[in-house]
Amino acid sequence: MVAIGDSLPDVRFVRMSQNGPEEVSLTEKAKGRRIIIVAVPGAFTPTCDSKHLPSFVRTKPEFDAKGIDEIICVSVNDAHVMRLWGETTGATAAGITLLADGDSSFTRAMGMTYTKPEVGFYDRSKRYALVAEDGVITHLQVEKPGECAISTGEALLAVI
Repeated sequence: MVAIGDSLPDVRFVRMSQNGPEEVSLTEKAKGRRIIIVAVPGAFTPTCDSKHLPSFVRTKPEFDAKGIDEIICVSVNDAHVMRLWGETTGATAAGITLLADGDSSFTRAMGMTYTKPEVGFYDRSKRYALVAEDGVITHLQVEKPGECAISTGEALLAVI
């Protein structure tokens, strides 16, 4: 598992744009910028949908004031699901970027895979939030399975 001081992996995500699917380079997004990555087990899942992502929608202005250039939410879902989830939660309208880790390559590179067969989760992501400056992790809040307390927007604001 990654740790504070590690560099973010050089991966490409997919997102839906007005022109269809497009690749997004994490290295390019992070270069010279201060970003937050919020990782969730799944779009539209109960805790992710009602608590985790909404906490960043609520706190986005406060992160902006602290010099965060972008908040990125990542899930092991496809780009169509992430687009719709961003629209229905208000995350897209709030300026949060939602990126699909469809093949779990980012999640595996981070050492954050989570499997829970009884609910159909295979190679999904653990729940966490991190801050990276110029691609280097400066803060990392990883939840225990089933919890959503230390990786919320409010909790991350308290430590940066």
